[in-house]
Amino acid sequence: MDLMQLDKRLDSTEQVVEEIMRIHRSLPPRPGIDEVEAAKGLIDNVDNEDQSCFEAIARQRKSSEVPGELFMVLQDMKRGFVQFRSREQKREALKLLDLEATHAMFDDFIQRASNCIASPSSSSSNGSVPSRPPPAPAPKTATATATPSSLYFSEKAPVRPKDMVSRDDSFMTNTKPSLYGDGFAAPRKPQFLDSTLTAGKLSGNDGEKLSLIKLASLIEVSAKKATQDINLQNKLTDQVEWLPDSIGKLSSLISLDMSENHIVVLPNTIGGLTSLTKLDLHSNRIGQLPESIGELLNLVYLNLGSNQLSSLPSAFSRLVNLEELDLSCNNLPILPESIGSLVSLKKLDVETNDIEEIPHSIGGCSSLKELRADYNKLKALPEAIGKITTLETLSVRYNNIRQLPTTMSSLASLRELDVSFNELESVPESLCFATTLVKLNVGNNFADMISLPRSIGNLEMLEELDISNNQIRVLPESFKMLTKLRVFRAQENPLQVPPRDIAEKGPQAVVQYMNDLVETRNAKSQMVKPKKSWVQMCFFSKSNKRKQNSMEIV
Repeated sequence: MDLMQLDKRLDSTEQVVEEIMRIHRSLPPRPGIDEVEAAKGLIDNVDNEDQSCFEAIARQRKSSEVPGELFMVLQDMKRGFVQFRSREQKREALKLLDLEATHAMFDDFIQRASNCIASPSSSSSNGSVPSRPPPAPAPKTATATATPSSLYFSEKAPVRPKDMVSRDDSFMTNTKPSLYGDGFAAPRKPQFLDSTLTAGKLSGNDGEKLSLIKLASLIEVSAKKATQDINLQNKLTDQVEWLPDSIGKLSSLISLDMSENHIVVLPNTIGGLTSLTKLDLHSNRIGQLPESIGELLNLVYLNLGSNQLSSLPSAFSRLVNLEELDLSCNNLPILPESIGSLVSLKKLDVETNDIEEIPHSIGGCSSLKELRADYNKLKALPEAIGKITTLETLSVRYNNIRQLPTTMSSLASLRELDVSFNELESVPESLCFATTLVKLNVGNNFADMISLPRSIGNLEMLEELDISNNQIRVLPESFKMLTKLRVFRAQENPLQVPPRDIAEKGPQAVVQYMNDLVETRNAKSQMVKPKKSWVQMCFFSKSNKRKQNSMEIV
């Protein structure tokens, strides 16, 4: 509103009405009902979070080596930071509630103005507020300079505009100001879009990200519309570090993607998403999961990769319908024994953690097809790995594994095995009974591995074999049986059999060489008969002479 017009002279009722309408129109659009509810809930959320932080600060105890005054300064700074963060988080919500209060106050002003001009003659005679006359017919065209006959109050509801104006990259629409019969603008009440809310509307081309209040508003609307799919990948502002408690209202939600944001903590109410089958939270800063995550019993896909998790809640064992679990790129030192309860799990990715041991209970994952544990601190694999007869892919690159379990022979479905960049000294003969293997990588074990198992030829399905960067000098004779081999990497080995130039010609050249070598050896062994030694010949001649002498004596 132009401040220069505040002292403008108004000489007629029509001018006063026009000025009242102009001031009313100058207000920003009125917040939606759900936005107001979200703002109130958000403020309660922040207050509760603040209280928890203050209690945590109060529980902190001073070390005997820290001066009391210095410790108090730290405590006061922590409280001050919580208060500052609280004001920042509530700022937008308070602004929205203030706007709603202003609209409510202006609605009262409009009503008072309508009452004042409802009966001009009565109003001018005694100055009292007149009683409301019978409704007058609405004018055909409402204008700011309406005639006195058109300024009477009308009970007719404002006409719903044809065009719905979407604002804040959101789900809300607001009607354009319509006029009562008295010439005053009708209260601008928000309306909802009829179309179902989808994340696509929020991740459009404008690139605008959602603040905490907008996220809370989205949750409120989604809950009322029973939304099933929300995708907020990289759609939250950097200041959104936690999710509102109201997220627990999304009981109809099936898929939720909150990946690539800055979320630090999940609320306990996350357990209210009882219909959820897919939850993607990768690339956030989550340090701990609430126990209530165990209430997501319908969860099939869970991605928690690239966070800051150092442990998993015991309630994880309840996710018996989980088929895909990604825990990669966290700070996990161990996997809990409860991992064995995930009987439906088909894919488990725990690469890039600090895991030193895979629990024996892993054998309980009877549906597991893919296990990736690269870039950890594993020293061995449990013997129970052999119980997972469904396992097709096992990758444990970049660990400290020295030997493989003998139970590898039981992996009847294994197709890919990668144990490169470890400390393997040998490959067990039992592995050669896993005859379904298609890809085998034992490369880059450097000075530790000096040979391959003699029965490697049993792996007749093998198509790719990597033994590079080891100390292997001779390939076993059974290598000739690997007729399907199409990729063979053997560089940086002191190979003598076959010669290096043969190895460089490709896998089938090596197979053929080993086949020819074995056939040549067999042929020579059949052609060359063993000759009697000089000792044997002497013994033979002496024995003959004894026989002759004995005959002469007789």
